[in-house]
Amino acid sequence: MRVVHVTQPVTAGVAEVVRQFAVAQRDRGWSVTVVCPPTGWLPERCRAAGVDVCAWPATRNPGPRVAGEVLRLRRILRRLDPDAVHLHSSKAGLAGRLAVRGRRPTVFQPHMWSFQVSPAAVAWERFAARWTHQLVCVSDDELEVGRAARIGTPAEVVCNGVDTERLRPADRVAARRRLGLPLDSPVAVCVGRLAPLKGQDQLLSAWPAVLAEVPDARLVLVGDGPMTEPWRAGHPVARHGSVVWWGHSDDVATHYAAADVVVLPSRAEGMALVPLEAMACGRSVVAFDVGGVRQSLAGGGAVLPAGDVPALAEALAGRLAYPVLADHEGRLGRRRAVDLFGADRAGDRVATLLEKLVTG
Repeated sequence: MRVVHVTQPVTAGVAEVVRQFAVAQRDRGWSVTVVCPPTGWLPERCRAAGVDVCAWPATRNPGPRVAGEVLRLRRILRRLDPDAVHLHSSKAGLAGRLAVRGRRPTVFQPHMWSFQVSPAAVAWERFAARWTHQLVCVSDDELEVGRAARIGTPAEVVCNGVDTERLRPADRVAARRRLGLPLDSPVAVCVGRLAPLKGQDQLLSAWPAVLAEVPDARLVLVGDGPMTEPWRAGHPVARHGSVVWWGHSDDVATHYAAADVVVLPSRAEGMALVPLEAMACGRSVVAFDVGGVRQSLAGGGAVLPAGDVPALAEALAGRLAYPVLADHEGRLGRRRAVDLFGADRAGDRVATLLEKLVTG
C-alpha cells in the first residue's frame, strides 16, 4: 500500500496526528510519504522515524499562491503515484482536492472545518465533497457540524489519540523545580498557539477573578503565535507577576506535570490534543464546550459554556483552591485517556478505512 499524507501545518496538533498515522502505517509495512512545508518539526521527526518526506511549500491561508501550490502538489502526487491520498486540515484539503479531483482514493480530515472560521468556505466544502471518497472527523461534534452544513460525504469519527505510555503522571514538585516554578503556589497551565481561535485572551480576562479567590495562583502560557506581542502589550493583566509567558516548549509533558489544572479556553476546535495529553498526564482540565471537549473529558474536569469567562474563572479558582478535587479529576482523566484515547486505537481505525477504500 502506498499512502501519501498532505498537510500544511507542520507544528502543533495536526502535525502530531499526521506523524502518528505515518509512523503507524510505516510499521505496517506500507510505503508512506508525508508531503508538507519544509519548516517546523514535522519533517525532521518523520525522517527520524523512517518516514519519507517530500517538501511542498504552502502557506496557511488561501490566496493568489494557491494555483502554484496546486500545480506543485499535482506533480508530486503524479511522481509518488499513491494508492490513497490523505489530506489534513483546510489548506491541504483545498489544494489536494483541486490537484487530485477524485482520480485517486481521497481521504479528507478537516481537524476543524474551515467554515467555522470563514463562513463563506462552506460553499467550497459542499463542492469539494464530490472529490472526497472518505471523510474522517475527529469528534462527533465535528461530524455534526459537517452534516448540518449539508456535507454528505461518507464519514467516520476517529477520535484523536495520544501516546499514553510517553505521557503519564509525573511528580509535580520535580517538574516545577525543573521549570523554575514556585513549589507551593497553585499553577494553571495553558498550552497552545497564541491566536484568537485558541482564546488565551479569554483566559487572561478570567484571571483577575481567579486571583481574587486564590491570590498566590500562577498562570503559565505555553506557546507562541501571532497574538503573543499584541496580548502581552495590550491586555490589562498581561504584565501581572502571576502570569508567566513561557513561549514555545519542546517539553510540554513537564508543563502538564507541573500543573494543578490545565486550561483550554478555545473558541473552536475539532478535538484538541491538549485535553487528551493533560488527561494522560493525570491532570484536571477546565475547558469551554467547543468541538470534541465533552467527548474528551467526561469526569476528567469541567466543561463550561463557550465564552463564559466568569464560569471559567469560577471553575479554575475552585480547583486551584481545592487541589483534592483537581487530583481526583486527574485520576479519572488518566483512566479515560488510557481506555479510549490511545494513539494505537486511532491509527488502527484509519488504517482500516484506507484499506477498505483502496480495495473497494
